[in-house]
Amino acid sequence: MAISYFSAEGLKKLQEEVHNLKVHERARIAGAISEAREKGDLSENAEYEAAKEAQGLLEIKISKMEEILSSARIMDESKIDANKILVLSKVKIKNLSNEQTMNYTLVTETEADMKAGKISVNSPIGKGLLGKSLGDTVEITVPSGKIKFEVMEVSR
Repeated sequence: MAISYFSAEGLKKLQEEVHNLKVHERARIAGAISEAREKGDLSENAEYEAAKEAQGLLEIKISKMEEILSSARIMDESKIDANKILVLSKVKIKNLSNEQTMNYTLVTETEADMKAGKISVNSPIGKGLLGKSLGDTVEITVPSGKIKFEVMEVSR
């Protein structure tokens, strides 16, 4: 089983999501199954079948998330080289073709949230930036082609 690394905030968020699924979503689906069961013949009851399928999918999701939690580790930021771009680095990069600057925090895949400026280290840009330092120029292949970026800032 692969170890999954998280920030303390990311691990707490995952734990809260698992708790919500186990407590609230399980109860909601159990209610839907019960309601559908009351409508009579289960062999031709589409609502019952849909609720049972939703229950199965929920249990798979909970199981996968619990598996991630069982191998989760919190990253010790004090042991991470602040001069290189690594997980939890905050970076400011400039697209050299259009001069546009972007700010990102590199996070694990499970913590990625583009709206919050958190990109996965497994994304094309994340992979391209890993190990780079302030002032480096990097060419990254993205779905729309190749883009050159300059690393403007690196921080924790």
